[in-house]
This record gives sequence, C-alpha cells and structure tokens, in this order.
Amino acid sequence: MANPGTPESPLRVAVVGAGPAGFYAAEHLFKQSGLTVSVDLFDRLPTPYGLVRAGVAPDHQKIKNVTRVYDKTAEHPGFRFFGNVDFGRDLALDDLRRHYHAVVFTTGAQVDRALGIPGDDLERSHSATEFVAWYNGHPDFRDLSFDLTQRTAVVVGVGNVAIDVARILCKTPEELATTDIADHALEALRQSRIEEVLVLGRRGPAQAAFTLPEIKEMGELADADVIVPADEAALDPLSAAELAENPDRTVARKVELLQEYAGAAPNGRRRRVVFRFCVSPTEILPAQDGGVGAVRIVHNELVPDGKGSLKARPTDRTETLAAGLVFRSVGYRGVSLPGVPFHEAWGVIRNRDGRVTTEDDAPVPGLYTAGWIKRGPSGVIGTNKACAVETVNLLLSDLADGRLPDPPQPSPDSVTALVATRQPVTFSYDDWKKLDQLETGRGSETGRPRVKFTTIGEMARALGK
Repeated sequence: MANPGTPESPLRVAVVGAGPAGFYAAEHLFKQSGLTVSVDLFDRLPTPYGLVRAGVAPDHQKIKNVTRVYDKTAEHPGFRFFGNVDFGRDLALDDLRRHYHAVVFTTGAQVDRALGIPGDDLERSHSATEFVAWYNGHPDFRDLSFDLTQRTAVVVGVGNVAIDVARILCKTPEELATTDIADHALEALRQSRIEEVLVLGRRGPAQAAFTLPEIKEMGELADADVIVPADEAALDPLSAAELAENPDRTVARKVELLQEYAGAAPNGRRRRVVFRFCVSPTEILPAQDGGVGAVRIVHNELVPDGKGSLKARPTDRTETLAAGLVFRSVGYRGVSLPGVPFHEAWGVIRNRDGRVTTEDDAPVPGLYTAGWIKRGPSGVIGTNKACAVETVNLLLSDLADGRLPDPPQPSPDSVTALVATRQPVTFSYDDWKKLDQLETGRGSETGRPRVKFTTIGEMARALGK
C-alpha cells in the first residue's frame, strides 16, 4: 500500500496538547510541499494556547501576540481543534492509534518540583504553578485560595516564573487593573496585606535564571522598593573570574542592575521586594495556627561542580526569616500519560530526539513528542518551534521510509463520532474565536485586554452549549 499523504489518502496526525509546541508541530506539517495532511489538535481545556494563555503573566501582553501565528495555522483546511477532550479520560492511546498514522504528544511540564524539605506541605505553602494558574484564570485552579492577609511572602527560586509571582504580589491594584488578570484574582489582590516579598536564589546574581527584562521591570513598580543586600549582590571570586574569562553582556548587565538596586536608598514605598542570593531554604516552620510561620535558610558558597559550572554548597551560617506564605518555583516536570512510556526520574516522555521509545530505547512506531514533555522545562516559547520541527522531521522521515502504522479507521468523521460519544461538550476553533471575541469585548468595556471566562461551565453557557 502506498504511503499516506495524497489527496486520496491524507496523512492523519493527532496532536495532544494545544500549547506552542503543538501548534508549531502542526505548522511544520502543513508547510510540507506535496503532502496532504490533516491535523487534529486535542486539549483537555476548551481554550487553546497552553501556557501562553494560562502561564504568561497578565501584564506581559506583548508576549501573548504569538497567538496570531497559531491562529494562521488553525486556518489551514486540514486543521481541527477538539477542546475539552482529555487524553486518558475521553480518549485512550488505542483510540488514537486506530484513527491516526501518527500521534504527537505536546502536553508540557504541568507540575512543580517539591522543595523536599520539612514543612513543604504546611498550609500556605504553595507551588508557583498553582498561583500563576489561579491569577491567569485556569479553570482547574479557579477555586483555590491564597492567604494574602500575611505580611511577608517568600518566593523560592529566581527564574522568570518566580519573578512573575513576586511582581504580581507587589503590583498595585491600579497596575493590575489594566491587564487580563482573572477577576477573582484581581479582587483578592486588591485586598492583599502583603508588604514584603523575599525572593531566594541558591546561587549568586551571575547564575540567576531570570531574564534582563524581568529584573529590570521590578525597578519600575509603582509602589514597591527593590532591596538587595550589598554583600549578596557582590560577585564571589569564582563567578567574577568566570565572567571575566567568558564575557556575557546580558549576565553582566543583570549583575550591574542588581548592584544598582543594592546601592540605592529605599523610597519608602508601601511594599518591598528583597532579593537574596546564595541562600537555600532548609525547613519551613509552622506558626501557631499550623500554617507557614517562618523559613529557615542556610547561606551557601559557590564551588566548581566538575562540569564547568558553579554549584551551591551549604555553609554553617543559618538564618530564620519570618514569613506567612511560601511559593516554590524550583523547576517543573511532566505528568505521565496512560500507555505512553515515561521517564519518572526526568519527568518526560521517553524519547530519542522526539521519537517515543520503550525502556529498551526501541522506537514506538507512530508515537512522537515535542516541547517540555519531550526535553524538560527549558527555553522560551520560541524554543518549542525548533523542538517541534525536529520531531516532525523524524515523523516525515518515518513516513518516507514506510514505518508509520496503517490505522484501520482513518476517516475524520469516525473521530468526530467517537469524540461525541465520549465527551458531548467539545469546543471547536470557531467556538474559541467566539469566546475570544466575547472576552475581549468584556475587556474593552473596562479598558482591559480581555476579561476571561474562568470555568468550563461559563464558556459552555456563553456559547449556548
């Protein structure tokens, strides 16, 4: 039998996960000259875009403009979106293999890594992912609550997500009211009593993972001072030598900016965000009510790790920070999918460059992966494009070599019928565009980019489903 990919026998591909990697995979498939392909994109939420909608900070609207590229991909006649369809609940792996020549998993890294210290599970100790999803209106996190009556919050980690959390906690209601932050979060933050946010980095300023724009933005807050202890803003000898030997303008500018913050006198603003470096939490201590009451930290020194980098090594200096709220942002990992080989230690789907593999490293015919669930949580949104292209090129190579399975029921109509029996309330891309218009219309009434629907029920009712 001839390989699929002709008008008479289109290549049928299912993509599970409607974030950037999923759209980039579809885009690259559609760009292939002489190939007739249809792509069905499935997501457990009614809305597409993944972390662009539910993870990018509400005050970073320009970053969200990337969705215009995804909208162009969705205009392709071979594209279909099935929102509110959950792999593992509504569809199984066998279902997809029965209807598609290939399946690409792009489900991302969905959960935070734990701190692994005593007290991490106390009340008022949260993952940054939960907080970010809550203020971005993710339906799964809509009903969470965070005790913003506390005076001091600790954010563990110095990546961009950690900075986002600190910035949102420190912004005024007036600053937040011009964003697309979820209404429930805006109201809660309007009542916030937080006065101080402590951001903890286990290594020094030169190793901080946040980007230059993120740390620069902290100095532009309307009513929050940025504080950095002078001794912690200074580079240790090894970091200084490393930067001198391998000059990096961006790293040097980040260090300079932190040192400028350290040398500036506070302006007496209502809130303060304090950056601490070369410190690690060792225990979260309870308050009398059983929730977070303080965080014990150890001061670190930087030493070579034997691999060309510097690692943090604890010293005998400790300190206790009074705090009533903790957010951890120390890395993320993927969640295993039913029937799909998974590397538990790494938190990714087992794969070789995007081909899904067994424990014995043998390729599983027709199964592929891209994005964070493939390579781990690294890079920015655009990084997923090259990652998805690499995966799709392997898929196309397997197609050319006749290695893709031949599904017994490749008809698009058979998929539509199956989904309807498993999940009656699905959302098409046209449904999403209607929701998008409704959200932006609600936002324009109050001078905001959009006012989000934050429950699946709200979305369904808005469309008359």
